[in-house]
Amino acid sequence: MTEPRKPVRIRVMLVDDHALVRAAVTQAITAADVEIVGAVATAEEALQVALSVRPDVLLVDIDLPGMDGVQLVRELAPRLPETRIVMLTVSTSDRHLLDAMRNGAIGYLTKDISPDALLQAVRGAYEGDLAMDQRLAAHLIRRLVEKSRHAPAAADDPELATLSDREEEVLRHLADGLTDREIATALTISPRTVGTHVSSILHKLGVRNRAEAARRYRDRG
Repeated sequence: MTEPRKPVRIRVMLVDDHALVRAAVTQAITAADVEIVGAVATAEEALQVALSVRPDVLLVDIDLPGMDGVQLVRELAPRLPETRIVMLTVSTSDRHLLDAMRNGAIGYLTKDISPDALLQAVRGAYEGDLAMDQRLAAHLIRRLVEKSRHAPAAADDPELATLSDREEEVLRHLADGLTDREIATALTISPRTVGTHVSSILHKLGVRNRAEAARRYRDRG
C-alpha cells in the first residue's frame, strides 16, 4: 500500500532589521503549509544563515544596516538558485526595484501589503509566480522597455546591462576621464559614495581596475 504524500511545507526566511516587523511577518505568514526557518536582522547574518538553512522563499528588506538588501540578493542569488528571493520593503524607488530584479529577486512587495496578500504572495513565489503588485509590475516593464530603447548598446554586453542607472552614470563619467571628486560634484553625491559605486562596477564587470572598466564602456556594442 502506497503511503500518502506528506503535504508540502514552504520554508521561509526573513531578513529585516526591525524586530517588530519580523514578528508581524512571522505571524502573518505562519500557516499549515508555511514555516519560518530563520529570521535575522542584518545581511551579514543572512549570508551565513541562508546558506545553512537554504530556504524555499527568502523575504528581504532593502534598508538594512551595513550591506543593503540589494547587495545581499546579488551575493545570495547565484549561491541559492532554488531559493525564491522576494523584496519586502517600504521603498518604491525605481532604482531599488530595477536593481533588485536585475540581481536575482523574483518579487518586490511593499510593506503596506495585507497579511492575507503577503501569505498568498509567499505561496505564489514558491510556485514560481511573480510576487509583485500589478501596478509595480507594469511600471517595471515600462522602465525596462524605456531603458532598452535608450541604451541598446548595453544589450551586446550582458554584464554592462546588470549595472544600475546610477552605476552607469558613474561609469560614463569614468570613461570621460573624470576623477571621483569630479564625478561626485557632477552627480551631487559624496566621493565615498562614488567609490562604493566604482567597487560595485568592477565586481559586476569582472575587471581589475577603473581603466579596464572605462575601456569596457567605451568599447561597448
